[in-house]
Amino acid sequence: VQLVESGGGLVQAGGSLRLSCVASGRTISSDGMGWFRQAPGKEREFVSAINWSGTNTYYSDSVKGRFTISRNNAKNTVYLRMSSLKPEDTATYYCGAKYYRGTFDYRGNYDYWGQGTQVTVSS
Repeated sequence: VQLVESGGGLVQAGGSLRLSCVASGRTISSDGMGWFRQAPGKEREFVSAINWSGTNTYYSDSVKGRFTISRNNAKNTVYLRMSSLKPEDTATYYCGAKYYRGTFDYRGNYDYWGQGTQVTVSS
């Protein structure tokens, strides 16, 4: 499975970005897909996740109400719409695919990762 993220960039505080994660090599009919982020000197942290059918979504408290995750299984793509961005959202954002049972917010439950896309929010 290959996961390729895109959509990162430099944006001013209060702005918006939409990240995309395209899967290839295997369908994304996984148990779920998630977004994590890692800032310099910090551990990779959970941001958001969505189950295979899209009926269940999960968000960290820090992004709830500002970020929206969605997926299009026909396009093998998961999206993360980020609004009202803050400087503290600055990080490398990683897409992960989870194929087995386990909580969506634990990075150890994810089997594949993309290479990441940088998001920088200026104040």
